Amino acid sequence: MIATTKTPFLVLVFCLFMFGETVFAQRSKFNFNSGWKYMVADLQDASSAAFDDSRWKAVTLPHAFNEDEAFKVAIDKHSTGIVWYRKRFRLPAGQKDRKVFLEFEGIRQAGDFYLNGHYIGKHENGAMAFGLDITNHINDNGRENILAVRIDNSWDYKEVATQTKFQWIDKNFNANYGGIPKNVFLHITDRLYQTLPLYSNLKTQGVYIFARDFDIPGKSATVTAESEVRNEYSIPKSFNFEVEVTDLQGKSVKVFQGGTTQIEPGDIRKVSASSRLEQLEFWSWGYGYLYTVTTRLKSDGKVIDAVSTNTGFRKTDFSGGMVRLNDRVLQMKGYAQRTSNEWPAIGMSVPAWMSDFSNRLMVESNANLVRWMHITPWKQDVESCDRVGLIQAMQAGDAEKDVEGIRWTQRTALMRDAVIYNRNSPSILFYESGNESISEAHMQEMKDIRDQYDPYGGRAAGSREMLDSKVAEYGGEMLYINKSARIPMWAMEYSRDEGLRKYWDEYSPPYHKDGDGPLHKGQDASIYNRNQDSHAMENVARWFDYWLERPGTGERSSAGGVNIIFSDSNTHFRGAENYRRSGEVDAMRLPKDGYFAHQVMWDGWVDIENPRIHIIGHWNYAPGTKKDVQVISGAEKVELFVNGTSKGFGKQSKRFLYTFDDITWLPGTVMAIGYDEEGKELCRQEIGTASKPHSVRLTLRQGPGGLKADGADLSWVDVEVVDEKGNRCPTALNMISFDLEGPAEWRGGIAQGPDNYILSKTLPVECGVNRVLIRSTTQAGKIKLKARAEGLKPANIHFSSKPVKERNGLSEQLPGSGLPVYLDRGPTPSTPSYIVSRKALKIVSVEAGSNQAQAAMSYDDNELSDWFNDGNLSTAWINYKLDRVAPISEVTLKMNNFRTRSYPIRITIDDKEVYKDSTQRSLGYFTAKFKPTSGKSLKIELLDSKAEARDYFGMVEVTGKKLDDGVVRDDKNARGRISIVEIEIYERMNESSGLLRNETI
Repeated sequence: MIATTKTPFLVLVFCLFMFGETVFAQRSKFNFNSGWKYMVADLQDASSAAFDDSRWKAVTLPHAFNEDEAFKVAIDKHSTGIVWYRKRFRLPAGQKDRKVFLEFEGIRQAGDFYLNGHYIGKHENGAMAFGLDITNHINDNGRENILAVRIDNSWDYKEVATQTKFQWIDKNFNANYGGIPKNVFLHITDRLYQTLPLYSNLKTQGVYIFARDFDIPGKSATVTAESEVRNEYSIPKSFNFEVEVTDLQGKSVKVFQGGTTQIEPGDIRKVSASSRLEQLEFWSWGYGYLYTVTTRLKSDGKVIDAVSTNTGFRKTDFSGGMVRLNDRVLQMKGYAQRTSNEWPAIGMSVPAWMSDFSNRLMVESNANLVRWMHITPWKQDVESCDRVGLIQAMQAGDAEKDVEGIRWTQRTALMRDAVIYNRNSPSILFYESGNESISEAHMQEMKDIRDQYDPYGGRAAGSREMLDSKVAEYGGEMLYINKSARIPMWAMEYSRDEGLRKYWDEYSPPYHKDGDGPLHKGQDASIYNRNQDSHAMENVARWFDYWLERPGTGERSSAGGVNIIFSDSNTHFRGAENYRRSGEVDAMRLPKDGYFAHQVMWDGWVDIENPRIHIIGHWNYAPGTKKDVQVISGAEKVELFVNGTSKGFGKQSKRFLYTFDDITWLPGTVMAIGYDEEGKELCRQEIGTASKPHSVRLTLRQGPGGLKADGADLSWVDVEVVDEKGNRCPTALNMISFDLEGPAEWRGGIAQGPDNYILSKTLPVECGVNRVLIRSTTQAGKIKLKARAEGLKPANIHFSSKPVKERNGLSEQLPGSGLPVYLDRGPTPSTPSYIVSRKALKIVSVEAGSNQAQAAMSYDDNELSDWFNDGNLSTAWINYKLDRVAPISEVTLKMNNFRTRSYPIRITIDDKEVYKDSTQRSLGYFTAKFKPTSGKSLKIELLDSKAEARDYFGMVEVTGKKLDDGVVRDDKNARGRISIVEIEIYERMNESSGLLRNETI
């Protein structure tokens, strides 16, 4: 279901007409995005109030001055330089002696700010929000104000005071959308007021809302509202602190008091109030239930200041190697997404409803987590994830390694600002301190920041890797799988293969053979030039490792992982195009088959809870075509039918993939049906053959309330080539020409071709569909879009933009206000999320052929320690003693050099051989399975010193650096060496659960 958020306006104002003769009772917050002008040039005197900007280009924020380049050019070709922005505005009447602040959600990269010719401040980090107190230079009583901003988005920008470059100004991952690409707000308050959560420049912390003492079954918790209050009167002031909590329907849940406070002139005080709340709806995955908490300062019964904060309440736990949300274990499943989260010809500056659409798509693919990479996310995305129920890992800012000195303090300052600004968002569960391991001392500093500014938010502080950290509260590598019985370990990016949405397979136009494409920096780049079939199957293969080691499969488990990335990105690339195409949706958010692969595999908190099915590809081929048909399903077995005739059951691999070999194409339908072990139907999907292309079809999508004529809102139109019955033609590649009429701006779409067709009014459909963007102007009116293609029936669509109330550069209509929340998944289920399928047996002692002192490191829950022998085959054995006799059926091993070496081993239980084979190269763990055999000791020995050593995966970093392959050491005697990083020995649980029957490798 969908519920609409009733978001109280952050001010209580009494107006006669808009801003004419307005009398303000408390504080007000205005949309400050309208009425800007800009010029790309470093102009003298542009800061002066008298400067002539009449020839500058008019623009509504958010807006990057180089937006035209988004996806047109590679990231390192983004335009840089000096750009000036200017804005004229007037305050409403009656604002004398009040406080006035500007809130910038972020600029790129650094800016100097001038009001009415006066210098008012600087901001440089290019990543976070900041505030400016403009009280002392503002013109009130209806007089005009002129704000001027000089912004430098140079790749080589250095912090002025230290002459140090911010490490997140990076041409690999930080797309350079320069200028003011995020929202701006103006705040007016009394001189006794609650501060803003903007530490940069203002040094203030705002309101902090948190809940404790949760009773999840009883639906109750103790909620605390804490607020920082400043008195800028020249005399002491006294006030009462009051808190009101309101639900989604606007109903008051409770009002509670925080007592009376006396505050001296110029002083800052923190005040708080707490109360037990009953019948709470807890925020959860896919259940973005939000409350509005209004904090008030009152005197003599009169409200002096009121701040409304949208937040949610949820309980978290990060122990036992697992993540728990509202007492239910949740394996992390999701995407590592570039923070720019960009769109073609727009960059990151989209309206809030489009952020919701994109982030909700992740949830609808059954992702529960987005890891924003390298840089703290835009506030609009943070709030969007709150609404759609998508958990976030919030970075601060970094590159690829730990740093020292000023570069480190730049990172800690950014983390401090980001925590203060975003700590009321329930969707943030992880604070990420680095995209690479950091020192224990640095990890402790980051935890201290969390503990100082967000001690009760229920968030884990960690960093990438941190596999042996005693300080970090979570960790996990890139690409590889880690397990732990202590802190959650989840992969922070995996499955980074690339492929265009345009390429179905080598049997369909344009007949892309999987892997075709140029070398990347002299290296084979075939995995970065995939087609959709191959890309989807690779996604299945990569997730399988995490599914195998999910919670319930041993004392140590994998807490999951995030696939890199969700949507194609204007960042570094390895494939044929000049942008990254490893998204599960393309840059316009049109799904690839990999999107549906995840939707199938991830439908559950841990175990599969809702079996789904998806046929990879389409059913439109040339006569005589014979190909393997691949089906992805959470069912136990899958049967395929062509025109109603069964083609038997598919060959299962990687648990979720079912292959039907050499299926001859016939026009009609292909249907896949998934069954449980007993043959009961669980799910089905049918796709059919489309007839020849007949016409063009257009479908309009807008935000709630339609297209706003504010100069920044967007609509999009899907264009499809369909047959006479209206079925999309999945192999169509027709060129479409568009004509746009009315008060609207063409922003277009993206396709393979010259300049990626950015801003072109002629572009092809790919796989029968494409999508184009249309931006409003500041003039409301009727808009008409026509689309035509040679030989096809044309289409047109009519819609209108609606006027927006704005006066003197200010608007009460805030970005994102009134957007609905997503509640479709429902509250957190009270049932267990997994069934224990195997149990780890306790190892009480160990004996090794050599290096006895290190033998225990092979089962110490530390993936950076291992046991290894001295390199002689005669000592290449290790024997584990268990605490009891048990029916042993499996052994899971993490071997050193797990990616490149295959070890021929023998396993014996109480001297009885149960396994003799080579370990498989993997991205982490290998499991040896055998008939349950009772015993109390298990011995592993290397059989042959000629172990094969080659890189099965062939992965290198974009820099050319080879990736880790276990514990690094000088292996001069590697041919006779066995090395074990981790081992777990299992007995099988009751097979009646049926969960392990399909764990095929």
